[in-house]
Amino acid sequence: MVISNFDRLSRAQLATLVPELLLCGHLIDRSGMAHSIGAFGREGMTAIAIEEWQLASPVYTRRMRHALDIDGDDVATIFKGLQLDIGAPPQFMDFRFRVDDRDHGEFWLDHCGALADVEPLGEEFVVAMCHDIEDPTFDATALATNPHAQVRPIHRPPRHPADRKPVCAWTVIIDPAHIPPPTPPNAATVADSRAALLELTPIDKDDPGRSDYAGPLLSDLRFTDFSKSALMRIADEVCLQQHLLTIGFMTAVRARSAATATDIGRKQFTGIAGLTSERIRAALELDDDPAALAEVLQLHPAWNPLLYTGIEVSATDDAVRLRVPRHSDAETDRTWPSMIDPDHLAPLEAMVRGVNPRFEVRSASSDEHGWTAEIALAATPFKEAIEVAITRISTGAAFTFTDRGIPLPLTVIR
Repeated sequence: MVISNFDRLSRAQLATLVPELLLCGHLIDRSGMAHSIGAFGREGMTAIAIEEWQLASPVYTRRMRHALDIDGDDVATIFKGLQLDIGAPPQFMDFRFRVDDRDHGEFWLDHCGALADVEPLGEEFVVAMCHDIEDPTFDATALATNPHAQVRPIHRPPRHPADRKPVCAWTVIIDPAHIPPPTPPNAATVADSRAALLELTPIDKDDPGRSDYAGPLLSDLRFTDFSKSALMRIADEVCLQQHLLTIGFMTAVRARSAATATDIGRKQFTGIAGLTSERIRAALELDDDPAALAEVLQLHPAWNPLLYTGIEVSATDDAVRLRVPRHSDAETDRTWPSMIDPDHLAPLEAMVRGVNPRFEVRSASSDEHGWTAEIALAATPFKEAIEVAITRISTGAAFTFTDRGIPLPLTVIR
């Protein structure tokens, strides 16, 4: 029985794929927030962004800590969580850390891809992201490790001068006198979701390579150091982070407009689906034929973890079939797989055209157990979906990762 689609990859391929999944998870908002602005204005978009990250990040931070045996409730442990968070993909959001003692530390960003995306839009958008959104959401992530942690700015954008580096800097202080903020409304919607409670296969401690993130905080995570088993679990957890963020996003959108929420969700899904396929294909140096498409679909975060979605992909010489079950945890949570069906194929069409713009869904049929789409090459390419084009505006669309060598320990374990 296949328990993870990521088992098909080598350890080296997984080490390449994991940062890609983290980055694509971060870029979900480049799609979702664009459509939120259109529906609810800048202030509505800001409120939605705050709510989705507040709801999702504490849940998936705890999951990743459990998966990788990240124990503790100190500042270094908070920083470890950030290194494995779709809100802080490595290098694109270039977090640097300093730990003074267990309760005091600082982080700063030498590069911020999110800021590069919003600075051209003007100071109002910069303030919305770097002040309105970051204040409550940084705290929400830290609170998953210690309820008495507070994250506060030393300096942050708008930048004066315009090229100031680091772009921002923050203190993290743990103090029992700090009163935790109230639990946000709808927190249970995410915390009690099937995604939040899903049990995945434990990491095999005997597999060659690093099986956990115990020990000192490192300046960077070098994913090639992890075992294949650990990388498979990290990949599945990062995919769950994306589903949890989408649950949070959809919860916030439905609270404002239940009638249009599914349409907005499909647009968000369409934008990130196509760009993610494109980046997976490029990262793994795949071809653009049906075999490559099948590989990308099996690795796409929208269809993973397999235990969560139950989605099956199969290939023939000239076509690919995608089978979506009628009942799954993802369907129960109303996340991405629930947003497509034989009458609503735009996200799937964008996804397959991220591999080759000539792919089209030739047919889609359903029965009492689910529905099946058959995908094949057309004679001519299709135009890129506007939702993908919007997401591509992000500097993350063309971002490349570099090898930073051996990471340095930033804390001493006594």
